[in-house]
Amino acid sequence: MDRPEGVRAPSGDPVDVPTLLRGLDAIFAAHQGPTQAEPYLLDHLERARAVADAGAELTVLNELMGFYRSQSRHEDTVRIGRQALALAQQMGIVGSEAYATTLINTATGLRAAGRHDEALDLYRQALAASEATMRADDRRLAALHNNLSVLLSDQGDAAGAERELRAALAILEASSVDPGADLDIASTHTNLALVHLALGRDDDAAAHAQRSLDIAAAGAHEHDPHYASALAGQAQVCVRLGRLADAAGLYRQALAIIAECYGTDTDQYAVTAANLAEVEAQAAATSGDSRPTAARPAGGAPPAGPPPASPGPASSAPASTAPADITGLELARAFWETYGQPLLEQRYPSYRPRIAVGLVGHGSECYGFDDALSRDHDFGPGFCLWLSAADHAAIGAALQADYDALPQDLLGFGPRVPTPRARGEHRRVGVFEIGDFYEQVTGYRQAPAADHPHEWLLLDEATLAAATNGEVFVDGYGEFSAVRDGFRRMPPDVRWALVSRRLGMAAQAGQYNVPRMLDRGDGAAAWLAVAQFTQAVASLVFLLNGPGSVGYLPYYKWQFAALRRLSARRASRLPQVADELEQVLRLASAACFGGAGFGEGGAGSAPARARVVETIERVCAQVVDELRARGLTTSDDTFLEHQRPQVERRIADPWLRSL
Repeated sequence: MDRPEGVRAPSGDPVDVPTLLRGLDAIFAAHQGPTQAEPYLLDHLERARAVADAGAELTVLNELMGFYRSQSRHEDTVRIGRQALALAQQMGIVGSEAYATTLINTATGLRAAGRHDEALDLYRQALAASEATMRADDRRLAALHNNLSVLLSDQGDAAGAERELRAALAILEASSVDPGADLDIASTHTNLALVHLALGRDDDAAAHAQRSLDIAAAGAHEHDPHYASALAGQAQVCVRLGRLADAAGLYRQALAIIAECYGTDTDQYAVTAANLAEVEAQAAATSGDSRPTAARPAGGAPPAGPPPASPGPASSAPASTAPADITGLELARAFWETYGQPLLEQRYPSYRPRIAVGLVGHGSECYGFDDALSRDHDFGPGFCLWLSAADHAAIGAALQADYDALPQDLLGFGPRVPTPRARGEHRRVGVFEIGDFYEQVTGYRQAPAADHPHEWLLLDEATLAAATNGEVFVDGYGEFSAVRDGFRRMPPDVRWALVSRRLGMAAQAGQYNVPRMLDRGDGAAAWLAVAQFTQAVASLVFLLNGPGSVGYLPYYKWQFAALRRLSARRASRLPQVADELEQVLRLASAACFGGAGFGEGGAGSAPARARVVETIERVCAQVVDELRARGLTTSDDTFLEHQRPQVERRIADPWLRSL
C-alpha cells in the first residue's frame, strides 16, 4: 500500500506516524497481520481523530485500505477509501502527492471489488495528479501503471496492459538500488508473464516468470506474498506448457505463503486453491498427448504492491462502441461525456464535484444484459444525475431543465422514448435527489439499519439488485455511492437466515417433491417444483458469493444471464451450478411431459427422470461442499434441509433464528 507523504497535523499532540508505520511493518514481518493489523490500525485511527491529527488519520485510512484489500474485505476497502478521499478534500490537499496516493489506493480497492468504471475514473485522476506532482522516477508512478495494467487486463485489453507494465518496469529499473533483488520488479515480471500468456506469447511469458522467481530468490523474499504471486505466475506458464505436476507443486508453495501471511479466508487463497484442484484434476484426466487448459489467474500480492495482472474472462472485454454493438451503459457514458460533463463544467462548476453521475435502477441496460432486441422500449441516450437534498433544492429544477435541453440523439440513437411505466415520478434518467431516487426503487431512502432485520426481509433480492446494479461514472464526494453501498451491505444475520430458507426450499422442492410428483405422474406439479428448486439454488449462489462482492440475483428474466456472468468471474463460488441448473431445466421438459409425440424421440420420460433427479442431487452436493469450505457446516449430509441448523448457528438474532 502506498503511503501519503507531506501531510502535517494541524494541531498539537500529533500521532508519531513513523513509529506507527514501523509498528505496522513489524506486525506484518512477524506474519501476524491477519489477527493484529486491524486492531492496531483502528486504535491509531481513534487516537488520530481524538487529537484532530488529520495527517495521521489519512495515513491510517490508507493503511487500512491496504489491509482490508489483502483480506478480500472489499466493502470495508471501498468504505475506508471514500472516507480517505473525503478527508483529503476537507484538508484542502487536492492536487498534492498525498491526494494522488490516496486516489491510487482507493482506485485499487475499487478495482479489487470489481467496480472497474469507478476505479478507472480515479486512476485517471490519479495519473494527472501524479504526473503533476511526482518525479518521473517516482516508484509510486510505477505502482499506478502496474495497477492500471491489472484493470486493463480485467477488461480484456492485454495489449494496453503490456504498455502500462513496460512503463512501470522502466521506472522501477531506473529507480532501484538493486534491480536484481527488487521485489516490485519481480512482481512486474510476473504481471508481464500473465499478460504474455493472454497474448499467446508463451516463450516471453516463461522468460518473465522465471525472471520474477530469480529476483525474489536473490532478495531472499521466499516468505513474502509477492513470492506467492511469482509462484502462481510460473504455475500458469507450466499449465500452458503441459507440465501439470510442476504447476501443482508451485501452487502448493504459493498456498502455504498466502496462508502464512493472510490466512485462508481470502480471494487469493480461494483462487489459488481452486487452481491447484483444477490442475490436479487435469493431471488425473489428461492423456500425455493432450494440452491442458490454462488455470484461472491467481496471486497473493500484499498491500505494499500491485496484485498480478491477469487476462479476464472473454465476457469482460469492453464491447465495441460501434452503433450496432453499443450497450445502454456504453451509450449512457458516451452521452454523459459528450454533453453532460461539459454542461456541468460550464454552468455548475461549483456543484460539479458533488454531483454523482451514472446509470442505476430498473431496465436491462442497467444490468448490462441489453441487446438489439432491448431497443424497442426505454432505450436511448440518457443518464442519471444524483444530488444531495440541499443541492437538489438549490439547483435541481434548473439542472433538470438544462438536462432536458441537451441534444436528444447520439451515435444514431435517440431520442429516448420511455414507456408509460418509466415516466413521471418513475422516470429512469435525469436529475434526482439521492433519497428520492432510492425511495422510488426500493421504498426506502437509505438501506435499513442492521438491527432492523424485518425491514431487510421486506426487500426482495430483485429489488436490491435494481438498487445496486449499473455503473457510477463519477462520484467525487461519494454521497450517492455510500447510500448505494448501504444496500449492498446485507447484515450477516439476514444473509444466513436467507441462506437457511433457500436450503429448505431447495430440499423441499428439488430433493423431495420433484421425484414424488414424477412418481405420481403429475408432470405439471413436478415442473413447478423444478422451477422452485432452480430459483432457490440460484439465490443461494449469489448469497454464498456475497452481495457486497457480486450483487444480488435479479428478477426472473435475467437470472440465468446473471448466473452465467457470475460463473465466469475469477474465484466465483459454485461456478458449475449455472450449467447444472440449465441441465435440470432441459431434462425436466422430458421428465415431466416426455413420451411419444412430445419431441423427445418417443423414449418416454424414464431416462430423463433419472437424470434430472441425479443432477439435482449433484447440485445439492456441490452446495454442501461449499458450506463446508466456508465453515458453515461440519456435516456432509447432502439433504439440504439437514444443513439448516448448522447454518443457523451463525445467526445471533433469536428472532431470525425462529423464522
